[in-house]
Amino acid sequence: MVLVKKICLLFGALGLTACSSGHSKFSKLETVPNVDLQKYIGEWHEVARLDHWFQKGCVDSKATYSLREDGDIEVLNECRMKSENGKIKKATGRAWIVDSDTNAKLKVQFFLKSIKLSFLAGDYWIIALDDNYQYAMIGEESRKYLWILSREKNLPENTLNDLITKAERDGFPTQELLFD
Repeated sequence: MVLVKKICLLFGALGLTACSSGHSKFSKLETVPNVDLQKYIGEWHEVARLDHWFQKGCVDSKATYSLREDGDIEVLNECRMKSENGKIKKATGRAWIVDSDTNAKLKVQFFLKSIKLSFLAGDYWIIALDDNYQYAMIGEESRKYLWILSREKNLPENTLNDLITKAERDGFPTQELLFD
């Protein structure tokens, strides 16, 4: 019985991080019309994010995406804890396309990643993307998760401001953004 309670608690906690839109109070969130995965893979630096327990204390965050043999995407998230000289924290995951018409909607899973379990996976929707794949903005319909990513550690101020304005228009709580 204790084991069952622990498993329920674990899945309940994981469900919070993998929440999908389902019944959003916001209007439909638009994604970009097309993503070329060959251009998207590689290293992305986090410029800004809405903070969550799994990134508490993270600075100098980056994500590296690579194509897997099965066509899915290998995800490596890294950050330093509390300072640019802090201990490196890593998390590996798996992402897969859920909208093959655009490649802009993915699921990302960090637990039991050897098999795809949508109820353990979070939504990863590409809602802004530079034509040259130099910056991207990731969100999902509940508006609880938002990341602004760049190939470089910094974005030009006008580009960053444009992305923040778009996120605000889309209903994200941009006043809560943390900047890396």
